[in-house]
Amino acid sequence: MMSAIKRKEIYKYDAPWPLYSMNWSVRPDKRFRLALGSFVEEYNNKVQIVSLDENISEFTVKSTFDHPYPTTKIMWIPDSKGVFPDLLATSGDYLRVWRAVDTETRLECILNNNKNSDFCAPLTSFDWNEVDPNLIGTSSIDTTCTIWGLETSQVIGRINTVGGHVKTQLIAHDKEVYDIAFSRAGGGRDMFASVGADGSVRMFDLRHLEHSTIIYEDPNHTPLLRLAWNKQDPNYLATIAMDALEIIILDVRVPCTPVARLNNHRACVNGIAWAPHSSCHICTAGDDHQALIWDIQQMPRAIEDPILAYTAAEGEINQIQWGATQPDWIAICYNKSLEILRKHVSFFGWMSHFSAGCLIVRLDVSIFGWLSHISTGYLIFRPAGLIFVWLPQFSAGCLNFRLDVSIFG
Repeated sequence: MMSAIKRKEIYKYDAPWPLYSMNWSVRPDKRFRLALGSFVEEYNNKVQIVSLDENISEFTVKSTFDHPYPTTKIMWIPDSKGVFPDLLATSGDYLRVWRAVDTETRLECILNNNKNSDFCAPLTSFDWNEVDPNLIGTSSIDTTCTIWGLETSQVIGRINTVGGHVKTQLIAHDKEVYDIAFSRAGGGRDMFASVGADGSVRMFDLRHLEHSTIIYEDPNHTPLLRLAWNKQDPNYLATIAMDALEIIILDVRVPCTPVARLNNHRACVNGIAWAPHSSCHICTAGDDHQALIWDIQQMPRAIEDPILAYTAAEGEINQIQWGATQPDWIAICYNKSLEILRKHVSFFGWMSHFSAGCLIVRLDVSIFGWLSHISTGYLIFRPAGLIFVWLPQFSAGCLNFRLDVSIFG
């Protein structure tokens, strides 16, 4: 197995078509399995399930199936113990639930809340509740969010079948709703937030749907496209605005005022993903070909630079996902390519991976405990093997100092 084989730092898979949606499987018996959705501007699209063969260090295709229109999001059931059926959900014109079986994936059900019309309001996103996997929330361009309840029934002579019903539907925003995400606060089942074209972040509680809380409103009413909750501290969430170069970090205890703005991208940001194992780290990706990892533990002090950076030389990164059960690995999509990147850093004999870009490692300089008096230095690795170290200049004299290399704490 992999323990006896030298593991690479980057694995790449080239799909037959441009990629957009992507998600890690969380089942313990399906290591390094991901689902990928094509982005072809026509009715006929594809979803592909790929898995890393750890013996040959290559991705292999497990199944490919047709999907109407591009998937706006893909998610595996958040079942880290492997006790539920091996399900996969996709959003597009409708919410669809699929079952992965060996070398094929078959459709279990189509969840449609508007059966009296031949037309539908496309779904922009959805989220699968981690505490109660029987709950899925969807967001739509018709200003609504819908909470679906999944149900499994046993048919004689057949395996369990999966269906669903609407638990509640609410008008969440004044305009299109672009994303929805459940919070781990309050037990992790009933609270969720959404963002939309009206430029607001709104929080809801399934137990009290008669009102909502506005967490943030963009001053220029610029549409907000994505949001993501901190996986370890439910007080924090991140959002991005349309065509924005920055990521906004919000604290629900201090509504309407961003607690931090992350500003190092040079083109619009497309994706955000919090670390599954740390409350202080978030990864972002954008049209500047960069995936950046940030340490936000200094908040509310300004976060000036990322601690790690990866450049995908071949294209704009449109999707980023941090492995929930593989916290050492981050997946990105650009053009027709999927890459999974290992965040582990070794300082000896390490230079061949990340060959397509550069890595920035933050160095905290501690001089007899006077950390606050010394600005932070950076160690920059580049493909040519050059190493640049910048540290503050000091006046003449003798200085003893220690470099504490901090990567994910």
